[in-house]
Amino acid sequence: MRHDLLADALSIIKNADRVGKKECYLKASKLVEKVLKVMQENDYIGAYEIISDGKSGIIKVELKGKVINCNVIKPRFSVKVDEFEKWEKRYLPARNVGILILTTNKGVMDHKTAKKLRVGGKLLAFCY
Repeated sequence: MRHDLLADALSIIKNADRVGKKECYLKASKLVEKVLKVMQENDYIGAYEIISDGKSGIIKVELKGKVINCNVIKPRFSVKVDEFEKWEKRYLPARNVGILILTTNKGVMDHKTAKKLRVGGKLLAFCY
């Protein structure tokens, strides 16, 4: 029984990338799709497409072999605009390596975009 689709999706991507697969299949949800879009914009994954088969959708993701580690952040900590550095130190291996993915009132985005827009939000995941 799945409780957290985002955690399942990121672990499938991480494991498939580690063994060298070129594609993987994930259970679809709106949040997973938005996180995949952020990962695609930051060049961690290739194209993805939503395959509908009845009531439950599946997302096919092309892998590039660039994901070293990605995972969800639980609990979903609140982040203010001036606190990004603290969370980067906690979840990312080095300065300017990887992204924090967060949800804001302007949508799901990475922490670099959130800094530019001067918005805070809730942490969802990290990827490097």
